[in-house]
Amino acid sequence: MTVVSPESPVSPMLAKAVAAVPEPDSLPGGLQYEPKWDGFRAIIYADGSDVQIGSRGSKMLTRYFPEVVAQIADQVTVPCVLDGELIVRTGERGSERLDWEALSQRIHPAASRVTKLAEQTPASFVAFDLLAEAGESLLDAPLADRRARLEKLMAPLRAPLHLSQTTGDVVTARRWLEEFEGAGLDGVVAKGLDSPYTPNKRTMLKIKHHRTADVVALGYRIHKSGRGVGSILVGLYHEGTLLGVGGVSAFSDARRLELIDELDDVVERDEHGEPLTGEGERNRFSSNKDVSFVRLRPERVLEVQYDQMEGMRFRHTAQFARWRPDRDPESCTYDQLEVPVAWDLNDVLL
Repeated sequence: MTVVSPESPVSPMLAKAVAAVPEPDSLPGGLQYEPKWDGFRAIIYADGSDVQIGSRGSKMLTRYFPEVVAQIADQVTVPCVLDGELIVRTGERGSERLDWEALSQRIHPAASRVTKLAEQTPASFVAFDLLAEAGESLLDAPLADRRARLEKLMAPLRAPLHLSQTTGDVVTARRWLEEFEGAGLDGVVAKGLDSPYTPNKRTMLKIKHHRTADVVALGYRIHKSGRGVGSILVGLYHEGTLLGVGGVSAFSDARRLELIDELDDVVERDEHGEPLTGEGERNRFSSNKDVSFVRLRPERVLEVQYDQMEGMRFRHTAQFARWRPDRDPESCTYDQLEVPVAWDLNDVLL
């Protein structure tokens, strides 16, 4: 039996992108549909007194969310391991939505700042899976059983600890995909009811409002005006090697200048403190263009919107969506990308 604890942390089960909400009979045993929360993935380890919060990359987030730790220690009396999402809510009652910007600011090195933000923008935890209970690992149990036990465990708990709702009705799931966007949610997730919990494997299905990817910043080019970042070069890992996949651009004048400061701490420098540069790829469109770039240490993850892939690269320039301080660069791999269903061109041409 697999031991699940902070000393032997479990990697979260992941999802692969699909274009539309699948039918319930897509998997034997049927599907369970859930809202896709737009927050920090978190594995909660609670033993009745001590509480630890693991991130998607198994790094501890405990120190950044003291208010959540206090609530779990107070309310969760049965030793357990929960899978879910940390979120921050904003707005008035009746028009509340998720606030990603406020959530991302919670990752701060200064303890005084962490304490202040815990009071100003308190986080909530939304549970959607139970990985262990009372010392028993549930990783091999089917989702239907894990969910039933999770509902029983969460029943007496109160805000800011929540249970994510589910449905087995595909019509409801498709309605969620449209309606919940207004509350800042990210889409819908589909899970096999007979499926065990598979750490670090993309066995869930996610349907998002936009086609997005988490990528690693590799470098940046100075804007043609000579001021600020013109484009960020980004990459993905493939079999342990970081490969360039394209660029991100279309920044405003003000944003270009902000990015210089935001990326300064990951700029590669020589022994004299001067930025190191690299030479980008040339093609028939850029033969006379300066393709040099400032090199960055591959430590910063950003989420981008893209239209489609062409081979191993983005076909067109991607759009910056946001920084992802909760993601480890090594987790940014090609298998997160949506792979279009194979279709014979002869069936398209008339």
